[in-house]
Amino acid sequence: MQLKTGKEEIVCLLTKVLEHYELQTGHAISRNSNRKNYEEVAKMLSEISNNLPHTAGTLQHEVYPPDYNPKNLEYPFRKYDITGNQIKDAYFNRIVANPRSFLVDACYIYLYGVGRKGFEANPVDADLLVKEEASEPETRPAVVTLVSPAPAKVIPTKIFWPVLLLLLLAMAFMYYQWNQASQQLITIKKDMQLLPYVPTQAEIDSLEGIWLCYTGSPQARISDNNRYHMVVSNVLDVKYKDGYFTFSRYGASFDHVGYMQFEAPWLVSIRSSVKNNKDSIESPRHSLMRLNTPGPFLPVISASWNFDIGPRNQIIGIREVYEKQGSGGKVEEVINTLENASCRCKVINWYKGTAKVKSFYLRNGLLDSVPNETLKKLLDENSILLPEPKEGIILQRQ
Repeated sequence: MQLKTGKEEIVCLLTKVLEHYELQTGHAISRNSNRKNYEEVAKMLSEISNNLPHTAGTLQHEVYPPDYNPKNLEYPFRKYDITGNQIKDAYFNRIVANPRSFLVDACYIYLYGVGRKGFEANPVDADLLVKEEASEPETRPAVVTLVSPAPAKVIPTKIFWPVLLLLLLAMAFMYYQWNQASQQLITIKKDMQLLPYVPTQAEIDSLEGIWLCYTGSPQARISDNNRYHMVVSNVLDVKYKDGYFTFSRYGASFDHVGYMQFEAPWLVSIRSSVKNNKDSIESPRHSLMRLNTPGPFLPVISASWNFDIGPRNQIIGIREVYEKQGSGGKVEEVINTLENASCRCKVINWYKGTAKVKSFYLRNGLLDSVPNETLKKLLDENSILLPEPKEGIILQRQ
């Protein structure tokens, strides 16, 4: 039997020394990298190690030369002193591959009453012995049994062909349905002239954005006795989407939703209806705009409504005026605030990011309050065409 050596031996010894010291003294030792935790054990082992020059015969360990200590040095400066740092490095850090022999002998003597030589002659602790590897069992060549793979299951011919035929029929039917839907869409786009022209990037940039639309439609509302020269502005938020444009149009009293498309270079058609929660179109409107008209004000001819009450809601022809405010950002309606109450109008805020660009106050107002003379001429009573000539509908200046 062979004793352990080096790092393996000293770690095993110090582990047992610390455990034995705790049982003997009742003091727990914190096992960490603080060397002071091991100093009491080191002093106890030093009492043994400093006597090693005189106990080789009685305690069965190797011979150590005496330490005459002419300067009467005390712990930890004597020749065979053991320090807390030495124990920490050997036990906790485990970096001592060749421990000092007097440390090893001191551990053996503390634990078993004899030095390493005496313990080797009569080992009483198997933990300090090198374990012998168990003899390998006799190996015999493995017997390999060849197992033939199970034959693949073959679908009987009388089942295979009907199944294949059904799959082909299903695929043919699906293709037919897809082709019919595609042809129907092509026919609808052709008959209804949807997306007849692909706009350029310059045209897209010109149309997309925030617009003001001025209209004189309140002048045709029979129910309003004060309709003379009454005008209103709307806010449009136009967004590009796969070849066409969608928009929301915010009015003073009600809103519209709709779409726009280019019919030809710089020629835009506009279709919208009153926004509602019903599955029906309410008061549809159609307009034509030349986007390359010079000046900030773009006249637009619309087939629209006077948006009156009940049966008085009549179709009219009208010239409206569009003015672009800018691009980007989003618009939000201000609802249920003091700002609404104080102006008695609909308030629309335009934001870019978190910064507010502009606020729009939408209300019916007199044409005379419009500061621009060109805009006044475009929105007066001559901007409205009734389906049938009637006196007293569009009020004239007295």
